[in-house]
Amino acid sequence: MRLFGVLFRLAWRNLWRNHRRTTIMLCAIAVGVWAMIFMTALTRGMVDQMIIEGIRTLPGHVQIHNPKFLDDPSISNPVSISAQQSFDDPEIVAWSSRVKVPAVISSERESRGITLLGIDPVAERHISFIKYDEVDGRFLVDSDDKGIVIGAKLANILETEIGKRVVIMSQDPDNDIADRGFRVVGLYTASTGAVEEAYAFVGRATVQKMLRIGNQTTEVVFVGDDYRDVEALYEVILDAVDDSVSVQRWYETNTYLGSMLNVMDGFVVVWIIVIFLALSFGLVNTLMMAVFERVREIGLMLALGMKPGSILGQILIESMLLLLIGLVAGNMLAWATVMSLQGGIDVSVVAEGLEMFGAASVLYPKLNVDDMILASKVVLVLGFLASLSPAWRASRYKPVEALAKVG
Repeated sequence: MRLFGVLFRLAWRNLWRNHRRTTIMLCAIAVGVWAMIFMTALTRGMVDQMIIEGIRTLPGHVQIHNPKFLDDPSISNPVSISAQQSFDDPEIVAWSSRVKVPAVISSERESRGITLLGIDPVAERHISFIKYDEVDGRFLVDSDDKGIVIGAKLANILETEIGKRVVIMSQDPDNDIADRGFRVVGLYTASTGAVEEAYAFVGRATVQKMLRIGNQTTEVVFVGDDYRDVEALYEVILDAVDDSVSVQRWYETNTYLGSMLNVMDGFVVVWIIVIFLALSFGLVNTLMMAVFERVREIGLMLALGMKPGSILGQILIESMLLLLIGLVAGNMLAWATVMSLQGGIDVSVVAEGLEMFGAASVLYPKLNVDDMILASKVVLVLGFLASLSPAWRASRYKPVEALAKVG
């Protein structure tokens, strides 16, 4: 410990011999760490937002279907679970039974293919992405509601509005055309225009009558506490039903969102390593210059009896001090930047491009402590490895040759 204390003091003093070079390197490390953490926070916030919005749009955390429904999403493949069945477990935050079928919606001027959702609005309140109080007009009142709620973008395409009538056409279990007129009672908005264009909501009992299916539904949706950890919820649902139905986690029903989560975790590591590789050149260069400037001094210390291992340790301690100070500054800068952007970053200029990936026009950076720790670990480990070359070179000097190189 005494030797370490001596080496630490020597390393600290040597670090500040050339204030300008050390300050420039510290700034480079701080900016690099800031870039690692901030870009990771920005990307993680975007991906999390995409997943959360995607889950809230329809999938929930766990779903029950007829085993054939995902391949053939028609009313001919209902789920054999009554809407009145009770699921009572602490893992289940909310659940709802739906009728989900492809349909065609027609106004006086236009027609579009949509996904028609027959829902119980009371049960859906804690699941749906729609904020009932923010709907233009009103949302559905109950399962027997005779109105229809469509997206604002779909209303523009159909050239219709609240109070106007539209016609919904779909197929019943006998593959006959089932149609019905609905009055538009509300227009909802979503994070992306694609969602507003794709889904229309009607009362579950109303669409059941239209399709002549009695009390049958096509899916049951469950929501738990955390979309990242749905195994406990999945097991509860699996134990509550029989083999006649299929139970899927959200990333199984929506493979795109599931792959995004996996890609994000890999991206964090790759991004941090790429940024550090750029930083490592500056770090090695700084340490090499520090060693070259002190060749005579190193030779003198070796001549006075300092062991090569102590020279190696001194240079490595210098490197670690440089990295630690840069890490602290970079982490603080990243934290301050993310906190100042909690209100979101408006990227509506490229909203159409982001919408292709399911992202909204406002990005909310998400600062993850684990990402900060990971970045710090990678910087320290790779920084240590990058420092070995100049440190090893310094420890290999022969006293006579080192003293002869200068003066």
